[in-house]
Amino acid sequence: MEYEEQQYPLSLQQLLLRDSKLRNTDYVFGVVIFTGHDTKVIQNSTDPPSKRRKVEKKMDRVIYFMFCILFLMEVVGSIFFGFTTKDDLDNGVMKRWYLRPDDSTIFFDPKRAPAAAIYHCLTALMLYGFFIPISLYVSIEIVKVLQSIFINQDIHMYYEDADKPAHARTSNLNEELGQVDTILFDKTGTLTCNSMEFIKCSIAGVAYGRGVTEVERTMSRKNGPALIDNLGESPDRNVPIKGFNFTDERIMNGKWVNETNANIIRNFFRLLAICHTAIPEVDEETRNVSYDTESPDESAFVIAAREIGFEFYKRTQTSLSMYEIVSSILEAI
Repeated sequence: MEYEEQQYPLSLQQLLLRDSKLRNTDYVFGVVIFTGHDTKVIQNSTDPPSKRRKVEKKMDRVIYFMFCILFLMEVVGSIFFGFTTKDDLDNGVMKRWYLRPDDSTIFFDPKRAPAAAIYHCLTALMLYGFFIPISLYVSIEIVKVLQSIFINQDIHMYYEDADKPAHARTSNLNEELGQVDTILFDKTGTLTCNSMEFIKCSIAGVAYGRGVTEVERTMSRKNGPALIDNLGESPDRNVPIKGFNFTDERIMNGKWVNETNANIIRNFFRLLAICHTAIPEVDEETRNVSYDTESPDESAFVIAAREIGFEFYKRTQTSLSMYEIVSSILEAI
């Protein structure tokens, strides 16, 4: 590639594949390649199947059955009307004199009974058309829209940690939620919370952390309820932090500097703060830093380092930046 009279070689590092996310830069110059309907991706792709509700499928079958009944009523009625019209004359006098037919109409003309039967079929179609509930589809669509509004406002479907309510992107499958009878999953994390918490750590052979792990809880249940009471829970913090359930007065609030292995503790939490692929995101209003990580493990490590006093806050292509609090003194590294 030539830019400003200079040539730059291109490699796989300059390739952005489909669905890639661009980070750590404001913009890039690029050329779109390998596109069109003749590419392998488009040729191998198939149209997504149409998702239809069970209620809709059943309703369609009922509508088809009602159409058959309507058509049968029209045909049978027209046939009987044609035979009745053909036999209407009795010695030159019409039997249905009370209908007062005149010479300008063919609906009751015995000499044109087939045409009268056909016209009667069209008349029956208009008269019996209300038999098909066309407005039922409109009513169901209105009900589904209202259901979507209730789903979006359902407090029981609100995710407090991410401050996100439920969002109904489509209303086609609302009633299917109440008819689920079988759930299939293929891996851990599909139906579980997949939440990681930083509870304990071992630094230079010294165990830190007063919390109780799930393994200890399981072992305590085997040893009886007395051990469960002795284990106890970690002291409650004023504001619970997702991914951080660590309590130890030896290293919390900057007291780790008083430990004999303070330099090793510093390096340990520095590694937790910078050895990862997390992307920091700063809230413009509150200035709080959140992390976009590839896994809950990374998120727990970065948050733990931040709560101890090693806050990772910026990533560029060539550097990582963090704040380190030592004895109430803020240092930027």
